[in-house]
Amino acid sequence: MAPPNTNSQALISQQNDDDLLLSKTLHGYNFDEAHQQRDSFISKLHKKDKEFTQNVVDNYVQNWKEVQPEHETEAAKVERAQAYKTVANSFYDLATDFYEYAWGTSFHFCRFRPREPFQQAIARHEHYLAANLNIQPSHRVLDIGCGVGGPAREIGHFTGAHITGLNNNDYQISRAKRYAVAAGLDAKSNFVKGDFMSMPFDEATFDACYAIEATVHASSLEGVYSEAYRILKPGGVFGCYEWLMTDRYDPTNPEHLRIVRGLEVGNGVAKMVTVKDCLQALENVGFSTEHAKDMGATDDKIKWFYPLEGSVRQANAFWDYLTVLRTTTAGRAATTYMVKMLETLGLVAPGSAKVSGILQTGADAVLEGARLGIFTPMFFFVARKPAQ
Repeated sequence: MAPPNTNSQALISQQNDDDLLLSKTLHGYNFDEAHQQRDSFISKLHKKDKEFTQNVVDNYVQNWKEVQPEHETEAAKVERAQAYKTVANSFYDLATDFYEYAWGTSFHFCRFRPREPFQQAIARHEHYLAANLNIQPSHRVLDIGCGVGGPAREIGHFTGAHITGLNNNDYQISRAKRYAVAAGLDAKSNFVKGDFMSMPFDEATFDACYAIEATVHASSLEGVYSEAYRILKPGGVFGCYEWLMTDRYDPTNPEHLRIVRGLEVGNGVAKMVTVKDCLQALENVGFSTEHAKDMGATDDKIKWFYPLEGSVRQANAFWDYLTVLRTTTAGRAATTYMVKMLETLGLVAPGSAKVSGILQTGADAVLEGARLGIFTPMFFFVARKPAQ
């Protein structure tokens, strides 16, 4: 392996320091205080820096300059893809508190069984991945794009393995670390700041790695998959739930392009790609794909997107009703209205309502794409690095 490039390491270190400073400026004393996990949603918004938040929001939306997506040039798309780290980092600085308020600490979709509570279904989705990777207690496992560590904690409890979470967002890392301590998993987990397009780990470090609706933020799937391949031991396995456009997607259809734009703007995605792109990227970097299936294209009685539709009758526990009420179209609009009122009264940072509106756009696009069958958030694959 080539010796480390000290100039490159110094640049990355400086960029990480800059990111941390920006995150602390945005989140204020909310960033470092341990009790923040018990703070209410409104309290977290109140603690944001009231001048800096608006700047972060404005800079984020500038990544999509062309109003009509069909008129956007390839050069503009390339420029946004190259800025993938900034796009995703800004998005999660803005969206994390909203996600935890409405969804919980595992930022992903899942399938549902009749009479199955929401959080149980979320955990089963994570267990399914871990079981298919055959994760053992002795394994060292990498969670690529770990969010605030919900799946890492659940898979850690389920398997007994040591889980390392990789994340480029300092605010989420700070929360993941505190959640791990609270769950008694601080000795069996750690959370590392880093870019998954250039992972800060040696070759052949991990027995397994996984990503849950995270690598959609990469500038290219081939880039992040090649890094997953590099850090795996020979014979190691990579499992993923990937956000993709399906074979039904027509890139010449203006309605489809509008939905794709909503998915990108509303979810911090530089560029959506297709199932074919995903499978080709795995092959190109050397993986052998053992299993590939769209877990969203099923005949389940309860659809994976039911919380976004507001199907209250399909909720199965008290907290499920709150989730559905918060995530349905009316609930999302109510949250935006509430935040806008608080913003008008000076109780939360300017730009907070715009963040809520951006997330509304993303959720609407997910729902539209799902109903048309052109989008899936859970194309599941298991791929293996050759043993030799």
